[in-house]
Amino acid sequence: MPDWATFAGFAGVVLVLLLLLAHASKSVVSGDAATPASAPTPGEQHAPGSVDPSVADAPHTNRIVDSGPTDSTDLDSHLTPVDASDHWTDRAHATGPQLSTMALLANVAVSQGAFGFLLVAGAWFTEIPLSAFGVPPSLPSVTTLGVGVALGLALYLANEVGSTVGERLGVGADESLREALAPASVGGWVVLLVVVLPTIAAFEELLFRGVLVGVFSAGFGVSPWLLAGLSSVAFALGHGAQGPAGVAVTGILGFVLAAAFVLTGSLLVVIVAHYLVNALEFVVHEAPDTGWA
Repeated sequence: MPDWATFAGFAGVVLVLLLLLAHASKSVVSGDAATPASAPTPGEQHAPGSVDPSVADAPHTNRIVDSGPTDSTDLDSHLTPVDASDHWTDRAHATGPQLSTMALLANVAVSQGAFGFLLVAGAWFTEIPLSAFGVPPSLPSVTTLGVGVALGLALYLANEVGSTVGERLGVGADESLREALAPASVGGWVVLLVVVLPTIAAFEELLFRGVLVGVFSAGFGVSPWLLAGLSSVAFALGHGAQGPAGVAVTGILGFVLAAAFVLTGSLLVVIVAHYLVNALEFVVHEAPDTGWA
């Protein structure tokens, strides 16, 4: 017999731990950005939004760099104009390098994977049926996957429009965390797209939609629409590292995902949609700044 109350308490503990971890992540990212690791050399400036705190705050303008001495056959000056965005990108990944980014990716994957495992273990121990989470007894259909893909694409486009409007109004989201997680190698991108982002999507949808909406509605008879609103607030608070504008946008996206969960009754639909939103954001905004793209 399902022990709804025990599982609800267990899920509440996981939610609190997740929010505390999100707050700690926000402090780490903002702290790194605010505290330079070393003073700049004379005439040197720093690039904004870099993972490496020693390359922060440089304007995105063309500059002249010394490419070193040339031999007699070189007709070009050794003072070569370069694009600052490429220069700072290379330097950011060279000085903060891959280890820091991969460590962040590993931290996210392990922490959220562990939380997801705890939820699954708690559900098994308290005998919560899979149907309460929105997991059907049979394999998902192509239609289910198609709905998830369509929803993900629509949410991504809506998010891009919202971000553009926000930037023009001067209330853009803080993208430092996304930039910190963006790898600088093909292998890093494979890890991000195949391991980290699927883990994030699966765990967050399991908790915020499957548990906070599906299980709580099935176990306690609460309106799923009320739970959709409350879970979306918690979902937004868990993304505080994106700044006030990012929290607001995340809350709206969270409610749309919750509404899709209520209407379809499928956890897979919202997992696929969530993954596509995250993956497209990384590929579109961060991949062009890496050497392999």
